[in-house]
Amino acid sequence: MPLPIINSIASWVLKQRIHQIELFLKYPNEVQEELLMNLIRSSENTVIGKNYDFDSVKSYQIFTERVPISTYEDLEPLIEQTRKGEQNILWSTPIKWFAKSSGTTNAKSKFIPVSNEALEDCHYKGSKDLLCMYLNNNENSELFLGKSLRLGGSSQIYENNNTFFGDLSAILIENMPIWAEFSSTPSNRVSLMSEWESKIAAIINETKNENVTSFAGVPSWMLVLLNKILEETGNKDIFEIWPNLEVYFHGGVSFDPYRDQYKKILPNTDFKYYEIYNASEGFFAIQDLNDSNDLLLMLDYGIFYEFIPMDVFDTPNKKAIRLSDVELHKNYAVVITTNGGLWRYLVGDTVRFTSLNPYKIRVTGRTKHHINVFGEELMVENTDRAIAKTCQMTKTEIVDYTVAPIFMKDKEKGAHEWMIEFKEKPEDPVLFQKILDENLQSLNSDYEAKRYNNMTLNPLVLNIARSNLFYDWLKNQNKLGGQHKIPRLSNQRDYLEQLKQL
Repeated sequence: MPLPIINSIASWVLKQRIHQIELFLKYPNEVQEELLMNLIRSSENTVIGKNYDFDSVKSYQIFTERVPISTYEDLEPLIEQTRKGEQNILWSTPIKWFAKSSGTTNAKSKFIPVSNEALEDCHYKGSKDLLCMYLNNNENSELFLGKSLRLGGSSQIYENNNTFFGDLSAILIENMPIWAEFSSTPSNRVSLMSEWESKIAAIINETKNENVTSFAGVPSWMLVLLNKILEETGNKDIFEIWPNLEVYFHGGVSFDPYRDQYKKILPNTDFKYYEIYNASEGFFAIQDLNDSNDLLLMLDYGIFYEFIPMDVFDTPNKKAIRLSDVELHKNYAVVITTNGGLWRYLVGDTVRFTSLNPYKIRVTGRTKHHINVFGEELMVENTDRAIAKTCQMTKTEIVDYTVAPIFMKDKEKGAHEWMIEFKEKPEDPVLFQKILDENLQSLNSDYEAKRYNNMTLNPLVLNIARSNLFYDWLKNQNKLGGQHKIPRLSNQRDYLEQLKQL
């Protein structure tokens, strides 16, 4: 079949989904309520369903009274039973896949259950919807005439008691329909390689002569790959290698600190960037318009959402609210109940709503990755935007950064200490430090109040990292590759001290 016909058929199939999306846009709260009741009904006979007597749960109110908000540690005993091959514990259908995730929260691995429903009705559905929205907004797209260069995690699949675990991206590749491999590059064999440095070389070798029309992966790692391929081929920009490139689908970390570097190596104003918000626990939101920073919350993926306002998150008044009760521009911790058997589970991410009709969000950080030692409520969204703005103003580029508090001692005031690895170092580090501090104050009024006349906080302290510091730090922890992220902010100094020792 000629490629243009394949392109037209694929576009037609994906666009049929628009009608279903319109339904949850029109009745968002009703769709969510019905979804919750379906999850409860289908799990009445599971261990967890019997523990909380799901049989008699007929409303959201009763559900929240019965089922406590849980962390991974709370659910771990039940997850471990499932990993040993016992079924009907958290979810009614057999679960044999577990997405191994250490995230950025701690060194200890989590094993997130992935049911068939979570695979089909959430993760794959999200990927199709992403394409659907992109094609709907770009009718002349020739996306399917080429291949998508995907850069996932770097774990093989491991077996244990007839259950399997690995990076989510490895699980998705393992379960993909056969046609999906034809439209992707590199091959599954290379995509699943564990050793990051030889994997990069193999990806370059396999992809440089393909007709690549899109990229998919985490911005920080994708940038490493693209710079490496330019270095190897001697080309000035990426379009010299892949002239038909039209879009980059990205997620995992904020794009703000890397935007200017991408524009430099992808110098075409028509090139599109589409952001997604997904995790091992589920696929949550998609950028639904060209040139937008807002993500549409997807409400029919078998995930029921609740939100805890961050201003009460660490207090005894910590209480989750449902979607219909959220407010604009407030930071919330995300709580999910899913078709993978997670019940009122704290994902660890924070979001704020930029629109309530439809429900659109921006990811602002992690519940454990903010700094609030001095009442400054500094979120990753603030630091990402401040550093992007400062780099623009000072013509610099960064590779990565992390921030920790300097605690008050005797009469000495506190401060924030930054470790930044630059790709292009600032000509005047003191000026960079001053502008960064001012930009932070303009973006966060609490930080500005604490900095006023150096009342509580002294000016920020800047450490310029040696080349490859963050890369070496990840390598030491065996965390090189597509799904691992640098912890941006911390209320403790552990990460920063490790980096300083390196």
